[in-house]
Amino acid sequence: MSSELQNTDNSTFHHTWPAQGARRFGFVNWVGLWTLYLREVRRFWKVVFQTVGAPVVTTLLFLAIFSLALGGLRPDISGTPFTNYLAPGLVIMAMLQNAFANTSSSLLIGKVQGNVVDILMPPLSAGELTTAIALGGLTRGLIVGIFTFIGMTFFVDFSLSHTWAVLYFAVSGSLLMSFLGMLVGIWAEKFDHMQAITNFIVTPLTFLSGTFYSVEQLPEPAQVFSSFNPFFYMIDGFRYGFIGQPEGNLLVGVLLLTALNIILWMSCYIMFARGYRIKA
Repeated sequence: MSSELQNTDNSTFHHTWPAQGARRFGFVNWVGLWTLYLREVRRFWKVVFQTVGAPVVTTLLFLAIFSLALGGLRPDISGTPFTNYLAPGLVIMAMLQNAFANTSSSLLIGKVQGNVVDILMPPLSAGELTTAIALGGLTRGLIVGIFTFIGMTFFVDFSLSHTWAVLYFAVSGSLLMSFLGMLVGIWAEKFDHMQAITNFIVTPLTFLSGTFYSVEQLPEPAQVFSSFNPFFYMIDGFRYGFIGQPEGNLLVGVLLLTALNIILWMSCYIMFARGYRIKA
């Protein structure tokens, strides 16, 4: 009798328990992905005045300084008042910088504090980790952009010309910076590494992308350099959605950002799958 019960128990165990390494959540672990995404959002929302409020105030100060100091001296750019030309560039600049800061700081802090294992132990694939963390950075970038835009409406008379351009370049640009921040967060071993990338690559490329000026006013070599700067296409495409006049090729910008997002997603996926600098 006991032998029969033992055989029955073993048979039940054999048929109900999944094979070693099998996933019981289907092709995508939607619950896990959503949970990790909420964790990333709540992480920056707990200090919302630092992660959202401070960038909004800083961007509004940029607008005030440039408007008061140069607004009356600068001529219209392609028929658009200087302040109206400047404002969209400042909005997306804030979005890009904060999307990058969110993912890079999340991973690096986790590595420094030793709690990065909290996102590595759950049954999440490399693709799910990449997607959830990137969406957290995208969310912070969009929230900063929305609040910055609302704050600027009190000083700038915005006119929306092409909604698709505003949405596409805001989302694709913030997503690209989220992926880039993830790569930096995985690669960096200390905060100095992350600050070096921010200070010597991200910030210069952002400032030299036509945020504060028209690239058509630059010398020919500088214009050629701008044509290879992906930040230029993000800012130019986003600004086009408001003023209706691009300075670069919109099709090139759309294709470039799409290709870069795919490449960066695959790069983050590979680094997570291999445990590069995040697994002992």
